[in-house]
Amino acid sequence: MQVIVLAGGFGTRLRPWTNHVAKPLLPMLDKTLLERVVEALPETLVDEVILAAGYKIDEMREHFSTVELPYKVTIVEETEPLGTGGAIANCRNHLRDETFCVMNGDLLSSVPVEEMLKFHNSQGGLATISLWEVEDPTRFGVCDIREDGKIYQFQEKPALEDAVSNMINAGCYILEPEIFERMPDGAHSMERDVYTEIASEGVLNGFGFEGHFVDAGTPPSWLEGVQVCLNGQRWSSGGRGGFGDTSWLGDGVFDGAGPLSSAIGHGSTISPGSDVVRSALMSDVFIGDNSSIVECLIGEGAKIGAGVKLEGVVVDYGAEIPEGYSQVGGTFPES
Repeated sequence: MQVIVLAGGFGTRLRPWTNHVAKPLLPMLDKTLLERVVEALPETLVDEVILAAGYKIDEMREHFSTVELPYKVTIVEETEPLGTGGAIANCRNHLRDETFCVMNGDLLSSVPVEEMLKFHNSQGGLATISLWEVEDPTRFGVCDIREDGKIYQFQEKPALEDAVSNMINAGCYILEPEIFERMPDGAHSMERDVYTEIASEGVLNGFGFEGHFVDAGTPPSWLEGVQVCLNGQRWSSGGRGGFGDTSWLGDGVFDGAGPLSSAIGHGSTISPGSDVVRSALMSDVFIGDNSSIVECLIGEGAKIGAGVKLEGVVVDYGAEIPEGYSQVGGTFPES
């Protein structure tokens, strides 16, 4: 099966990291975000990933030309913002005339795509979208899904008493080639311009699932994604380490302290007396003695002095933080 991964944005919510590296290439433990997204599909099911992207295209082409993956990667460039629907339509010439899958490039989820495909085939119709149950439907667009598995309408951020359900679009779609006949030309949204139309005709299915669903496009949710990978022991190099064996340590890490629930990139050093808690360190990071790093994203090659206290900070690639420095929230250097 071919899979389109929608990654057309600039990754602004993860700056300054994405000033250096395209978001699909950012490492989450020892794999790129793109690989983490596609992990929802069994290797035996997917033979080609079509990456719909518009930022740092040359960097992505170079990366995927040098790595070995169990599927082919084709990059389709967006020269202007196209929306979710326009991005899918832009990939049409690369698709075979058969059922295909689409995934949001920010989402890490446990959606069982093979089961979803079987459900789609048994239901018929033009499209099946994955659904996730939320406690508070007033913050989302929700789906009116019936007992027959069909979605008949959508509600955008309804009042609690008016909500037809608490099931939201979870960013994975199974589509038939005929869906292109229902798409307008140019930039458009699948959610607003296509799904709402076909729902009224009874040809849109909804597939609910349980497990995990993380939008890894912000620093806090990136750390959620890291926790999902840690809990599921999702790595192929490095291994368990840190306090209580709760962390992942890449190859060549010097751990003199024992991080807690963190990902420590290859070649990094954590000096004695330092606390690293629920954080993600890229490769070749140095943390001096007696520092405290809590819920932070630390960029590649950053050097953090002794006695530093950081909480909820995104540290840039190659940044140097002086001894005794303290910061809560934001980025370093501050933008």
